[in-house]
Amino acid sequence: MAEHSSEQPPSVEQTLGHLRAIDGGERAEQAAPMTLEDLYRTHRMRLVRLALLLVDEVATAEDVVQEAFAGLHRNWGGLRDSAAAIGYLRTAVVNGSRSVLRRRKTARDYTPPHAPNARSAESLAMLTAEHQAVVSALSQLPPRQREVLVLRYYGNLTEAEIAQAANISKGTVKSTASRALEALQKIMAGTTP
Repeated sequence: MAEHSSEQPPSVEQTLGHLRAIDGGERAEQAAPMTLEDLYRTHRMRLVRLALLLVDEVATAEDVVQEAFAGLHRNWGGLRDSAAAIGYLRTAVVNGSRSVLRRRKTARDYTPPHAPNARSAESLAMLTAEHQAVVSALSQLPPRQREVLVLRYYGNLTEAEIAQAANISKGTVKSTASRALEALQKIMAGTTP
């Protein structure tokens, strides 16, 4: 039987930070890869995990990332420099995820709503119960709020980088993050014993 601790449970920010740490999300400042192949090898899985948190479906997340790399390949000659490529990819993944969510909404408008897709047993087994609760709560947030939190705590981006990736102002990033954290805490309070 589990003992009840008098300590306060970790905050939502701390839990999101733990998710980032599990994924290896600490920002590694390294020299920018020079080729598309290097970028693909280095950043593909991280971008898939980012897309997965936004679209909540592995196959769709992989498709979004594949489209982002295909777009980068088409525009490779037009890049300022190869260091700008990761920013291009991140923005393309966020925009591609938005498109997927818009298409889903349109499809739901024309067909009866169905139960959301359940996460795979493997992905759930990798998370602790606390992390599962945060991921579940994230999926209940409006898309813009989810984007901002995922980019901030999972992607470890600055407000300026989030504003650029999501194509919104820094002020909108701040206010959206604040509202999202408040909503996430309310959801978590309602789902935790």
